[in-house]
Amino acid sequence: MKTIYTSDFKVGDEFTNELFLLQDVTRRSTKDGRPYLLCTIRDNSGQAGAVFWNVPDYIEQWAASGAAVLVSGRVVNYKDSIQINITDMNPGQQADLGELLPTSSRSRDDMIQELRQHITSLDEPWQTLTAHILLDDAFLPRYASAPAARSMHHAYISGLLEHSLSMAAIAITLAQHYPFVDRNLLLAGALLHDMGKTYEYEVEGGFSVSDDGRLVGHIIRAIVLVEKTAAALNFPDDKLQHLLHLIASHHGAMEWGAPIVPKTLEAVLLHQIDLLDSRIQGFLDHVRTESGDKVWTSKSSHMFSTELRRPHNMP
Repeated sequence: MKTIYTSDFKVGDEFTNELFLLQDVTRRSTKDGRPYLLCTIRDNSGQAGAVFWNVPDYIEQWAASGAAVLVSGRVVNYKDSIQINITDMNPGQQADLGELLPTSSRSRDDMIQELRQHITSLDEPWQTLTAHILLDDAFLPRYASAPAARSMHHAYISGLLEHSLSMAAIAITLAQHYPFVDRNLLLAGALLHDMGKTYEYEVEGGFSVSDDGRLVGHIIRAIVLVEKTAAALNFPDDKLQHLLHLIASHHGAMEWGAPIVPKTLEAVLLHQIDLLDSRIQGFLDHVRTESGDKVWTSKSSHMFSTELRRPHNMP
């Protein structure tokens, strides 16, 4: 059982045989040829950079990204950031991923209830289509557990559901604010646009891209699933076409992975909502990775390419 988490680390701490997930493993050699490892160790509270000097051969053979490991080491300060100097490492047996991977701060049951409420608020035939897909007994547990990304934003268990619900709330507000918006189309698009990520990401051993994610991708996967369900339900072709356009264009630009750019009012709104929610959560996720009371983050955000200033009222 874990007794220390990455969020607890303070310079000078020492620990023995603590369970972590090994990620971003890079093998290097010193100038005189001695092997060492650069890596990241993580648990459900965060992550920290680590270095293992003079790695024994028996560890060199099995240490790889995604492995659950028992780590011994010391917490030091390196370039104004926490770093772990590893002194020993062994394979972790029967690791509990709930201890190793970050999870949404929101209750999964509460989020599923909120999802049901959003679906119930849709008019027909949107309600039946969305419920048939998202509330399917086999699909819902995967949709409710998947991350929204490997990093950047909502990169945690149930992150996809949290992201989709946040977008749904914004979509409802903007549908009331702007004229001529089809609320049913926009809300259904918010709930369904990233559903293909349930197939794109694998959780075992850390968040990684599946073969389906590499070969098909979440946009095409979502389009295929929606089309298949719509055909079985005799969903109207004109409404289906607009919904598929939202899914296809939600990345907003072809250089960002969209097969087509937004061309309808709802598609423009959905892309902007997606961009807004991912950027704000990406900001919050980055500043939360660093404990302490410093106003500025010590590390640059990959999303914003700069250090970020912590909100004044953030605990």
